[in-house]
Amino acid sequence: MTHEPVIIARQLTKRFGPFTAVDAISFEVEKGEIFGFLGANGAGKTTAMRMLTGLLTPTSGQASVAGFDVFRSAEQIKRHIGYMSQRFSLYEDLTVKENIRLFGTIYGLTQRQIGDKTFQLLRKLGLSDEAKQQVGALPLGWKQKLAFSIALIHEPKIVFLDEPTGGVDPVTRRQFWELIYQAAHEGVTVFVTTHYMDESEYCHRVSIMVDGRIAALDTPRQLKLTYEADSMDEVFVKLARTTSLS
Repeated sequence: MTHEPVIIARQLTKRFGPFTAVDAISFEVEKGEIFGFLGANGAGKTTAMRMLTGLLTPTSGQASVAGFDVFRSAEQIKRHIGYMSQRFSLYEDLTVKENIRLFGTIYGLTQRQIGDKTFQLLRKLGLSDEAKQQVGALPLGWKQKLAFSIALIHEPKIVFLDEPTGGVDPVTRRQFWELIYQAAHEGVTVFVTTHYMDESEYCHRVSIMVDGRIAALDTPRQLKLTYEADSMDEVFVKLARTTSLS
């Protein structure tokens, strides 16, 4: 991890009519950092991520991703990042190999690059024997690992993960985080949203959103010290209680 911000947000805001989903949030994420974007469902995490990935235009504020402005260069941002969503990351009626080739094409890789990447991914994930199997028939944990690897197929500087471990067991979640560690070690910045507070322990820093605002931002260790808590779950409960009373 280097002291080189690759994601910058300043007073970033998104309103839907009278409702403010994201309320003037500000933060920076450094190159190679695993940055956790935590909060309960409905806290504004996904809305914020959609603005940063160029999928949603902010109402006000400023933000840049990989050096590109979210207002003026949304398409450039999309080409320089990887993205994985719990809800939609793979085509389940296509085979493992067909999914790799499809997303390789979408990300602009040459046929030779796609061939090389396909061989590498299948070998790395131990899926060579399942290459011609439909993704829908794979166990959920395998799908998640495949989706993450495909999000990195074009070697982006930044990968956004939107609740990637939802619905998987604790052992599979831990294995998935090992893939995240490896990517960060190779210099990829990982921006991950989750509502699992224990996963924040795996991040370099975490931001906790409550009602569309960043209620706290620091390392997991420092947050537990600041809020005199034994776990990140306890930190979140204290933050939520404080915010609701303010």
